[in-house]
Amino acid sequence: MSKILIIEDEEAIADLEKDYLELSGFEVEIAADGETGLKRALDEDFQLVILDLMLPGVDGFEICRQVREKKNTPIIMVSAKKDDIDKIRGLGLGADDYMTKPFSPSELVARVKAHLNRYQRLVNSNARENTVIEIRGLKIDKTARRVWVNGEEKNFTSREFDLLTFLAENPNHVFTKEELFRKIWDMDSVGDIATVTVHIKKIREKIEQNSAKPQYIETIWGVGYRFKV
Repeated sequence: MSKILIIEDEEAIADLEKDYLELSGFEVEIAADGETGLKRALDEDFQLVILDLMLPGVDGFEICRQVREKKNTPIIMVSAKKDDIDKIRGLGLGADDYMTKPFSPSELVARVKAHLNRYQRLVNSNARENTVIEIRGLKIDKTARRVWVNGEEKNFTSREFDLLTFLAENPNHVFTKEELFRKIWDMDSVGDIATVTVHIKKIREKIEQNSAKPQYIETIWGVGYRFKV
């Protein structure tokens, strides 16, 4: 049974999320403030964290940053803040998903299942023989989930790694943002195309000498993205 941590200070919302997740077979714990949530997320073994942004003590951005430094646990951010800048910041800190309140509890459950399924596949893949992709100074170790650029190792979040690897394994093919979202996030875009854009930007900052003139991941205006070989 997967164990999920909800970090949410609004009791009614936390209880509703907990009820729906437990009905779907998950074990759920709630932390009602940022400090408690951060400590539990770091010290205990959870398979996924649902993280509110506006929390007493420590806000969701800081919790996300600290958890991501030490763990690859999937993080779904939830917030009543609708501004794209908050979504961009959250995803940039390593969150795997961002949902804007109010949202359907059934949609939350669907996203939780999608993230857990993908994370489990990644964990299981570690038992396989190492597979390495090398392209013009870029080295991707799929099994160890590590990336080097001209011999220097770069740190990638789980989603950034998945997206880079998928594009590198399908060179010279143009993918729309919708296609990439369905493939990497295992769900329809539902207006979250900005998620793909943010992750492409973060990847370019790590692998390109000049992210304004990318040599690996090209933007095909009006269509999507292509990994150039």
